Amino acid sequence: MKDNSILPMVGKRIRQIRKLKGFTQEELGEKCGFHFSYIGGVERAEKNISLINVQKLADALEVPVQEFFSYERSSSRKNSERENVMTEVNELLIEMKTSDLKKVKLFLSEIMSNK
Repeated sequence: MKDNSILPMVGKRIRQIRKLKGFTQEELGEKCGFHFSYIGGVERAEKNISLINVQKLADALEVPVQEFFSYERSSSRKNSERENVMTEVNELLIEMKTSDLKKVKLFLSEIMSNK
């Protein structure tokens, strides 16, 4: 792993969790005492976040710190087409509001029950 490859992985994970929790960058910044531009810099891997700030973000998002480090490292093996599609679907779902996720779940349940 390259020395700085952890920054984009953690930043992307923080962004995923923030969106999943329904916060804008500004709202999250206010909740943990940071300017929204700092949050954006962390998410875009432009800032090398300190452990103290990692803890502040985790507290504001109400998740354990280790949640920021729960990501898939790219492996040397190629992802199957199925894995790639599942990843793309997951990335779309993470961006959605809870009310829309419930609709997707209902839709998928209907499709699966008709098999």
